[in-house]
Amino acid sequence: MLPRLYAILDIDLTEARGLDPRHVLGDWLDAGVRLIQLRAKTEAFGPCLELADAMGQACREAGAIFIVNDRIDVARLSGAAGVHVGQEDLSPEDARQLLPDAPWIGLSTHTDEQVTAGLAGAATYLATGPVFATGTKMGASPVVGLDGVRHVAALTKRAGRPLVAIGGITLETAPDVVNAGADSVAVIADLLRGSDALGRARAFVRALA
Repeated sequence: MLPRLYAILDIDLTEARGLDPRHVLGDWLDAGVRLIQLRAKTEAFGPCLELADAMGQACREAGAIFIVNDRIDVARLSGAAGVHVGQEDLSPEDARQLLPDAPWIGLSTHTDEQVTAGLAGAATYLATGPVFATGTKMGASPVVGLDGVRHVAALTKRAGRPLVAIGGITLETAPDVVNAGADSVAVIADLLRGSDALGRARAFVRALA
């Protein structure tokens, strides 16, 4: 099973807020976050791999799962526990070929057809969303709401796969998303609200315990 909180470290967002991603990672691990994804869509390969190496090492020492978004080369070279791909990225089957020993291969889904295809393929967990409106992804799909989470959760539970919910989830709404059937809630922006990343992460961990 995946930990309840799935913290996504978005490099574009940390840079925009003047935050050091390594410091944010340290705060999250100190707070008890045990599932962290590196999302570095625009970062050059070298700096991205350097950061992924450091994040992977820190996560392994803390007993946390480290996953890389999209960039399978970075995931493989950094020894990440897996990769998360979208509908327009390499398929989970291709990811499995390149990462034969990775415990986790995640797939974003937005429709019933994508969920059905994902459950028939190599993905070890599916993500559904956006649950609520989000400002961290351009051109996001229409929101699915809590009813959408309930619907997909019924399908993933029947197939024995974990479900991650993502998109606009906040400290206040995260418990409702879990109650709707999500095994894990992915959070980006709301984990960085305010100036206390450690305290914010601790609040999320407590809320989802």
